[in-house]
Amino acid sequence: MYDILIIGAGVIGASVARELSRYDLNIAVLEAREDVATATTAANSAIVHAGYDCIPGSLMARFNVEGNGLFDEIKSELDIPFKRTGSLVLAFDDEDKRMLEKLFIQGEKNGVEGLEIISRDEVMDREPNINPNIKSALWAPTAGITCPYELTVAYMENAIDNGVKLFLEHTVTGLSKDRDGSFTVITSKGKFRALYIINCAGVQGDMISNMLGLEEFSIIPRRGEYLLYDRKYGNTVNSVIFQPPSRRGKGVLVTQTVDGNLLVGPNAEDITSREDISTTNSGLDYVYNMAKRSIPDLTRKGVIRTFAGLRAISDTGDFIIGPSTEIEGLFHVAGICSPGLSAAPAIGKELARIIGEHVGSLREKTDFNPYRCAIPRFKDLSLGEQQRLIDKDPRYGRVICRCETVTEGEIIEALHRSLPVNTIDGVKRRTRAGMGRCQGGFCTPRIMDIMARELHVSMEDITKCGADSNIVVGKIREKREREMKTI
Repeated sequence: MYDILIIGAGVIGASVARELSRYDLNIAVLEAREDVATATTAANSAIVHAGYDCIPGSLMARFNVEGNGLFDEIKSELDIPFKRTGSLVLAFDDEDKRMLEKLFIQGEKNGVEGLEIISRDEVMDREPNINPNIKSALWAPTAGITCPYELTVAYMENAIDNGVKLFLEHTVTGLSKDRDGSFTVITSKGKFRALYIINCAGVQGDMISNMLGLEEFSIIPRRGEYLLYDRKYGNTVNSVIFQPPSRRGKGVLVTQTVDGNLLVGPNAEDITSREDISTTNSGLDYVYNMAKRSIPDLTRKGVIRTFAGLRAISDTGDFIIGPSTEIEGLFHVAGICSPGLSAAPAIGKELARIIGEHVGSLREKTDFNPYRCAIPRFKDLSLGEQQRLIDKDPRYGRVICRCETVTEGEIIEALHRSLPVNTIDGVKRRTRAGMGRCQGGFCTPRIMDIMARELHVSMEDITKCGADSNIVVGKIREKREREMKTI
């Protein structure tokens, strides 16, 4: 019997797990997929928003601004990448200028600090590649960029190190409230029991609720498509560049990533499938053409990858955070679309507060450790630091991924940390091996060799991203010999 079961290991579930791991609680996290941060968390804009475009008084506004303010602390404690680059919302005409004034007033009501409406000349000084036909822009210095999957990995590693149990590939298929007030959760790999359930299931959030016969809210999957550019183009912009938002979202943005790439997107398309993350020619064309409105000289030649992600849009128009209105012991963290990543640190703290109210005062652990060290990034170290690392472990001197200068030592450390990883994409998310210009064309076989050796598995058992994504399906010679025997 667990005290708390958290369903979902995206950035929200991981944040909640880490925050609750401060207390003397028996906690488990159930994740349907093969790794953490594989759904919405893996495919978004990676922006820590300032909070000016949320409706004043909404949960989105509150947790966006509170979460933004916590990122410096999170960076220090969990050793994650985060930069306060600031953001600009561009105005192209008088109607856009009126929108900037509205956003400025909203931002002040929401408590966003440092907002300014700046002139065209000031914008061009900051961003020389911006469309020179703009009129003005809203400058938000508190906005920033991070890496959503690195943040999630860090949250979950720290939670595990503080006693949380993680169960991967455990799809929830049934949920019931028992006579004693506890819950039974049926998964694809067995049953669990818990006193409290926290629903952090993303686009599946309403489905979890429905398993208990509830219709408290519904989720609409909204697909967004992106273009990712080679690092050669990363300096195209210095801050996050937005166009005026619409009712469907913040619009197509242009930003540098924390790893130095250029990212453009997304569009916004409501779909019925909760799994469809395919890209479309029309969608990518739209993203590119809209981005050219902000950056007229933007080329398409530097694109090294396209991808799409789903956002969980609730029918309430706001985040859903708190206890179920119908079943005691069930808590929802649902409809967490943008600015969900920005809000994640604050949402974790809020859930701990809410749980404390319902179970009585929570007892803090005396041995809670809030700190976690990231895997060393060999390419980011000085020559002296690189040499000292190699002297300590020669495997750091063996480069596996040439595009990103990822070494064997980094991959081995990723494979043996407290958060398990057994897929090519999992290694990629932790080390960036395979994220460069060739997208793994050179290093994938070498990564597989290391995984087979370190995890004591066969090459045939290694997958790209879990079930039915095997890369090697057998040896040609052995297959040929078997075929000859049947002739």
